[in-house]
Amino acid sequence: MNKLSFPMLGLAAAGLAGLISASAVAGPGAHGPNGEHLDAPASASTTGLARLPDGSVNVPKLAQRRMALRTIVAEAGEHPMTAELNGRVAMDPNAGGRVQAPFAGRLEPGPKGLPVAGQRVEKGQVLLYVRPIAAAIERGNQQAQLVEIQTSRRLAEQRVRRLESLEGTVPQKEIEAARAELASLTGREKAVAGTVGGSEAITAPAAGVIAAANALNGQIVEARDMLFDIVDPARMMVEAVTTEPSLAARVESAALANIPGVELAFIGGGRSLREGALPLNFRASAKDAALAVGQPVTLVAKLKDAVKGIAVPAEAVVRNPSNEPIVWIKSGAERFVAQPVETRPLDASRVVVVKGLGPGNRVVVSGAALINQIR
Repeated sequence: MNKLSFPMLGLAAAGLAGLISASAVAGPGAHGPNGEHLDAPASASTTGLARLPDGSVNVPKLAQRRMALRTIVAEAGEHPMTAELNGRVAMDPNAGGRVQAPFAGRLEPGPKGLPVAGQRVEKGQVLLYVRPIAAAIERGNQQAQLVEIQTSRRLAEQRVRRLESLEGTVPQKEIEAARAELASLTGREKAVAGTVGGSEAITAPAAGVIAAANALNGQIVEARDMLFDIVDPARMMVEAVTTEPSLAARVESAALANIPGVELAFIGGGRSLREGALPLNFRASAKDAALAVGQPVTLVAKLKDAVKGIAVPAEAVVRNPSNEPIVWIKSGAERFVAQPVETRPLDASRVVVVKGLGPGNRVVVSGAALINQIR
């Protein structure tokens, strides 16, 4: 048997290594949406993290584990269309309330002091007292009127006692008329005395948490000044706006983007444009999430219409240097190819790729942003 010389052995080993290297670079038949092949061999071989001349990226197995890369096989299907809407959190009128000053006056603390923002209150709880105030001339006129009523009330009391002592000798209707006059003067005295030196208790219209407090001890307020806003954190409203009037009839459900733990129930849309937009109201039930009145939010509304495409997590879509949306496809054991795509939002955490991605490809769904940073 002829034995190969050492130089010949070296050449054979080099050829075998080149063959193995070429087979490692070749992918498992990845292709684009139009059938084009994405598994062409790279123009230059490399063994570390690098972006190859053809735009693909080489990521060794050890680096893939460290970067926690995860892929899924793309599957086409029909998905309900969605629309992103801008909105804000509002108070539920059936689960909260607003406390306003009934008249001009000076604020005084209630039995438990003045409530502050974040404090829980119960329905009917006395929050504070409002003592009415008036100008010097008006206050003098009220005091003079009170003295006049008090004098008339004392005279009426004397007359009732005198007529009651003569009961049987005077007509009964005179006694009843005197008693009615005394009751009228007593009521007038109580009403005027309350405006001169009394105070009115302001109670909570609903149970909940104080969302906003604008009351200080001794503060002078005018009629209809806002003192407290009371909300129920578990029952809020979300008001979204749209410029498409027909969207209200197509909404099936909705979710808040980037705010988990909130359930939205669609109530309906308005029938009158407000600043060129139509309001859509949703009832929000938040158990663990914290929502604040006036907080701007983004809603992903699920519509009754359907669209064909491939559903992938939103984090799978990244931007290339040209600011175009792309996904990364695994075309080999250590090779990843960028594929431009066109997407539509599906829900709060997923998007539908409607153009640019073919079924059967392995799409990177975790760690795509890390691959995108490799240069």
